[in-house]
Amino acid sequence: MRKAIAKEQRQGAILSSLAKLDYLTRSQLQVLHNLGSPRNTSRVMKALEPFVAKFLDGEAVYYLTKEGRERTGARRVRKRSIQARHYIMRNDIYIAYGCPESWKNEVKLEVKGVVSVVADALFVQDGRYYIVEIDHQQKMSANKVKIAKYRKMIELGVFKVPPVFIWMTTTEYKKKQLIELSEGMDVRVFLASQFH
Repeated sequence: MRKAIAKEQRQGAILSSLAKLDYLTRSQLQVLHNLGSPRNTSRVMKALEPFVAKFLDGEAVYYLTKEGRERTGARRVRKRSIQARHYIMRNDIYIAYGCPESWKNEVKLEVKGVVSVVADALFVQDGRYYIVEIDHQQKMSANKVKIAKYRKMIELGVFKVPPVFIWMTTTEYKKKQLIELSEGMDVRVFLASQFH
């Protein structure tokens, strides 16, 4: 009986993680839910098949099916998509920073009529905002515009303490450019390859 209850709780926790984070790789699920070996993780996920679907992108990537969304109350429909890599990169940051409880995805920050920007994710740690930006296939000109908007918000005093900006990108060249564009800001730039 206890095993059945524990199994049900674990399944509920996994489905909740997928509802919150959209797409999770097998290795991310292993870390988030202490599932042990890759083989055990695959077995656990197989038991959730009515509620999850998967595709391969280097490793298995899971997302909620219609039944999974109904069970968790999730509204966003996710399918196999090239955009999934963007979410996976964002989730790597979520895990690396200890799964902050205040974590929110796709947060719109704005000063009405002056400046508006949508952060890929945002969380608060020790009273300070951490703004997460993922540069998977974005043009550097779009990143430049986003950084300028964040600078404007800092100048306007939107934040009591200037935020920490966390970027994840795909190449050393882009990493160098992001560091240069963010000069004078508290920025940390990671490569996706540092996480895999």
